[in-house]
Amino acid sequence: MCFALQLNSIKGNKNNNNQKSAVLGMECMRLAPLSILISISLLALSAQAQDVNTVTSIESEITLKQSEFDNFTDVLEKHLKEESQLQQQLDLLRARSAKLEKEKNQALDAMNEMYRRMIEDPSVDITETKNRYQAAVSSHKQNKDDIAMQLAAIASHRQEIEQIRVAKHTLLNTLEGLKEQRNSARVERLRNEFSREGTVEVSNTINCKRTETLAACEQRGQHLGLQKATKRFLDQIFANLTEIRTVESKRNMAGAQVQVLNSHVVSSEFSGQGNYSVNLNVAMRGSVNAARLCQLLNLDNRFCSNYSNELTNVYQPTVEPDISIPVVSFKDLPVSDIATASVVTAPSAPQVSVLKRQDQALNYELILRSNVRDDEVFIDGVSYGSTRLSVALPQGLHDVEIRKTGYESYRQSVDLRSNRTIRAKLTKINTPIAELAQSMTASSADSTLSQGMIVVPAGEFEMGDLTGNGLANELPVVKKILSDSFVMHEKEVTVGQYHAFINESNYITEAEAGKGCAYYLNGEPVWEQSLNWKSPGYEQGDDFPVVCLTYNDAKAYADWLVSKTGQQYRLPTEVEWEYAARAGSKTDYAWGNDIGNNLANCGWCGSAWSNQSAAPVGSFQPNKYGLYDMVGNVWEWTQKTAGQSDVAVRGGAWNFAPSLARSSTRLILTTDFRANYIGFRVVRER
Repeated sequence: MCFALQLNSIKGNKNNNNQKSAVLGMECMRLAPLSILISISLLALSAQAQDVNTVTSIESEITLKQSEFDNFTDVLEKHLKEESQLQQQLDLLRARSAKLEKEKNQALDAMNEMYRRMIEDPSVDITETKNRYQAAVSSHKQNKDDIAMQLAAIASHRQEIEQIRVAKHTLLNTLEGLKEQRNSARVERLRNEFSREGTVEVSNTINCKRTETLAACEQRGQHLGLQKATKRFLDQIFANLTEIRTVESKRNMAGAQVQVLNSHVVSSEFSGQGNYSVNLNVAMRGSVNAARLCQLLNLDNRFCSNYSNELTNVYQPTVEPDISIPVVSFKDLPVSDIATASVVTAPSAPQVSVLKRQDQALNYELILRSNVRDDEVFIDGVSYGSTRLSVALPQGLHDVEIRKTGYESYRQSVDLRSNRTIRAKLTKINTPIAELAQSMTASSADSTLSQGMIVVPAGEFEMGDLTGNGLANELPVVKKILSDSFVMHEKEVTVGQYHAFINESNYITEAEAGKGCAYYLNGEPVWEQSLNWKSPGYEQGDDFPVVCLTYNDAKAYADWLVSKTGQQYRLPTEVEWEYAARAGSKTDYAWGNDIGNNLANCGWCGSAWSNQSAAPVGSFQPNKYGLYDMVGNVWEWTQKTAGQSDVAVRGGAWNFAPSLARSSTRLILTTDFRANYIGFRVVRER
């Protein structure tokens, strides 16, 4: 017959303990059902409540700003329709002006004729002719006054439109910035929810094995109780997550763990049936691998960049063979002494081996270099841009040609069976001495003023919002074809380059001649009289992008390059700009749909300059065409479309949200707007 003893009396008498263990080994042949009763109390931390309030308040602010943004959109549409109507009325007045001018001239001719007749015959009555001319002059003058009034109305209306657009852009940036803050708050909330503390009361009964001693049975029962308590505690943490629906499917990759803060035996006993029962009270705290929080919430990893990638103070458990859940091994420590051990109860994400695709196995890298700049590489008749160039090509024969105006083309047939590097040497074409001297002069000036030009190959692409993350003005998506390659400056025009233009031309920018330049203050654009391209409101060097320039200021620089070099420089069209920014991609950014961390200079992009200032040009990696800062740093002016008075800026800026730095994002501005976050780059026609 089995019997029961209180745990304390067992610990106090070793001989009795061993004797009773032997009896249990002979008489307890069958395992009793395993039973467990757990009660859990999770302690709500004030920080967690604050996290919930933070996310909720940000979401409320987003709703408010979204409503304001939608209202500005409606108001802007109304104003644009009114402007269109005003323009139509102006067109009618101008058309009427031509008719009235014709009528006035005819009336004048008629009156002159009547005056000639009156000289010969003083009795001739010229009253009717005179009245006709007076009426024609009066109507023509009234029409001119109407045109002047209409132009004034349009100008006033355009000022209102500009104010609405700037306010709308400000709201948009604020809205996107709030979304950034919300995501950061969501991550912090989830981290704190995993870090909750609570107490667990466990009543656990097991059947002692025939071969184990009472001490071993006691220890095993306590271990099983602790293991099941930690599992239930972790289950409860997951059940109470605010975003459990998002997280639950990725539970096995969370790296969640439970730390035992304090544990003691409330009561324990052996029964006469060979069972051991124990009641434990355990204080616990949860934690999580913070580096994985973004994956759990389906967010870009940049929101978790401030957290460590390592799990600390992790206690690795041993596994009981006949139990399907992880079991903690606490060695020979009494339960009451286990106060700082940590238990991993959710497995980490599996390590995945990345296998090379079979269709990539036959691709080899071809690296092309040449002794000249601003050349163009053709492989199998297709333009790939300029050297230096690295491209992956299928195994086999390829025809390579490198061209540059004024040089003999380099041609070679390459049998690509391994990675290859080709260093091409192009030779100048012999020309008459006078012509050669002229070309050398132009080339020298061109080289000095426009170093770093990149050949963008001809091709086709889909222009607009391809991912569904864009604005209304990025639709519809349209297929565009660029039949000819063009040359684009690899970097934004710098302060030093613009200074050279100012020194030679004595040009005065509109910011210097007008009311200064705009900058952001507390999320609002503010005009500051003292700001201009030389002093934009932050520290800058000659290698920073020049800012505080209007469309006309940027165009003046391009026109100066034309006069200096004889080459056709201008601002890029929107089609050229987006094609160059995408560099063959169909994603929001040239490298993917996530902005990443410290890959560009934009607000909340993780760079040293984010939300602080522009960065020196070329501070980040170029895209596949070799172009720098097509994402972020400063917005860039594009060429004005014929018949339109407004211009688009592209590319985002150091103080604008990442979502506004996508390849397809467009902001429409009047040509006289200038800010310390707007610059430009130039292209050259070939």
